[in-house]
Amino acid sequence: MTESAPLRILHCFRSPVGGIFRHVRDLVEEHRALGHEVGILCDSSTGGAHEDRLFDSIRPQLSLGLIRIPMRRAIVPSDLVAIYKSYKHIRSLQPDILHGHGAKGGAIARLIGSALRVNRYRVARLYSPHGGSLHFDRNTLSGQVVLRLERFQEHFGDALVFVCDYERRAYERKVGKPRKISRVIYNGIRDAEFESVETEPAAPNFLYIGMLRDLKGPDVFIDAFARTERAVGRPLSALMVGDGPDRDRYAAMMAERGLARRILMRPAMPAREAFALAKVVVVPSRAEAMPYIVLEALAAGKAVIASRVGGIPEVLGHASAALAQPGDAEDLSRVMREAIATPDWREHVMPKPDAFKAVFSASVMAREMLGLYHNLLGSDALADRR
Repeated sequence: MTESAPLRILHCFRSPVGGIFRHVRDLVEEHRALGHEVGILCDSSTGGAHEDRLFDSIRPQLSLGLIRIPMRRAIVPSDLVAIYKSYKHIRSLQPDILHGHGAKGGAIARLIGSALRVNRYRVARLYSPHGGSLHFDRNTLSGQVVLRLERFQEHFGDALVFVCDYERRAYERKVGKPRKISRVIYNGIRDAEFESVETEPAAPNFLYIGMLRDLKGPDVFIDAFARTERAVGRPLSALMVGDGPDRDRYAAMMAERGLARRILMRPAMPAREAFALAKVVVVPSRAEAMPYIVLEALAAGKAVIASRVGGIPEVLGHASAALAQPGDAEDLSRVMREAIATPDWREHVMPKPDAFKAVFSASVMAREMLGLYHNLLGSDALADRR
């Protein structure tokens, strides 16, 4: 197959929420614009009205269709029925590429792709972990099981794609050095998002935006905000945007500390709308792979403070003054104080816009992914498949 020929690409993942869904939508849009045929297979039991609207926005670009089946997070017997039905449907689509995202999506793509390959069908099988199983600890029984399954599944895939070098290193440390082709292809965002978002001078000092759960560090943000106020000796203001299982606990935490009037809470909203409501974006996560919120905020011209976790140092710079130790409210407060006390802090500390866009744009991500797809389809392992 020549590189000018359109490909038939099917993305498989479990939950149509968060970063994986964003990643797939961007690939769909970029690859469809280049003339390729694209489809999605994902879970039918997760997501809400917001996700339905996102599906509606990309449905016209899904020429291979949208397949939604019940897909539990854990491996359950009902998966076999769902996988068999999916296999028959996918076989009728005759895809060139099956790209699995996340642990469950990766397992399904590689299993169905391998069944097609047994029947002499020419299809490339790719897996992108997106963190997922790499968050498990090798020293626990569950971690040993999950990580050994990851190693075993390498036999059924053709390539691994990591969204950052941190994820690649985590895979090598926990699973082992990949036996198949592997690439680091950074997440990227659309050109339309590389426009500055203006913020009113009287806007709150800090913005937390994301899931309201401890892994993302809202409690660290609240603690650091209180420490920053005490250190500067004056009231500050902040906004927390998002939904999640621990929202009420964080509201109670703020009330107990007398912060409820200075840290306001708003439900989830589009990121660029939230960026207009506060000055400095704070990402206090305890663990991440490559969070889109950091990329989106930088593209919008915002100042960003973040934990030194996952691939974030690869975006901000490993020696960046914007990085704080994860889970350390005092260190996060130190960076927050510097950001509001130092003139032109954003201009001096944030990555240069042109250099940032050259690496973290969706067009670059899509082009590098297509190069890998074509490389796999042209390899000897697939050359004799039909």
